Amino acid sequence: AQIMAWMMDTYSMNVGATMTGVVTGKPIDLGGSLGRVKATGRGVFLTGREAARRIGLEIAGARVAVQGFGNVGGTAAELFAAAGARIVAIQDDTGTVHNARGLDLAQPKKGERIADEDFWDIDCDILVPAALESQLTPERARRTRAKLVLEGANGPTLPAADDVLTERGVLVVPDVICNAGGVIVSYFEWVQDFSSFFWTEDEINQRLEKIHIDAFVHIWETAAHHKVSLRTATFVVACERILRARELRGLYP
Repeated sequence: AQIMAWMMDTYSMNVGATMTGVVTGKPIDLGGSLGRVKATGRGVFLTGREAARRIGLEIAGARVAVQGFGNVGGTAAELFAAAGARIVAIQDDTGTVHNARGLDLAQPKKGERIADEDFWDIDCDILVPAALESQLTPERARRTRAKLVLEGANGPTLPAADDVLTERGVLVVPDVICNAGGVIVSYFEWVQDFSSFFWTEDEINQRLEKIHIDAFVHIWETAAHHKVSLRTATFVVACERILRARELRGLYP
């Protein structure tokens, strides 16, 4: 947030006027938006909840393993736990902890310490890779016991691993929709800055849920219609929208 404030200030000084809408993720006092910090993790939870419902997986009692415990993974874990799920494993740059009965998120380090590579063998229903890219390799994809993978990070699943998960019947909610909550609320921040009218956090969360769920449903229905994966369906939806807009606009000259 501090760096975004400096970027906004630098741009504003160069154009001679305060331009809060030039960047997002700013501090609240400088035109930032409430709900922005937790928005990406909230989006992971929302799409995960909708995907789980469609495959008959109850969130209450579901076992969740989370890689990454920052704004994305930490928020997603918090929301899953509030919905009745058990967070059975957490991995970050300091190590991996596990508790089959569910970790206390207030004191996660009290769980049993396990080797980092053993994280991929955890008995879980939902796997949330929310740290680094290229974490789900084909070998790890064969080992995971999850029924549902929620890509909180950008590009956490290698293409070959995607194929393995598909063959095994594991549903993957791709990053382009799963972790879109952050950019949705960044859009809200931009809108609020240009209108000089700021919403409450409840209003932001309600708008985020409506937009995110509607987008997920469209992708789900597209995947079902074309009999393709959710990842392929996201590209289908995007390409269709671009081509439709291009056709309507026409070409000049």
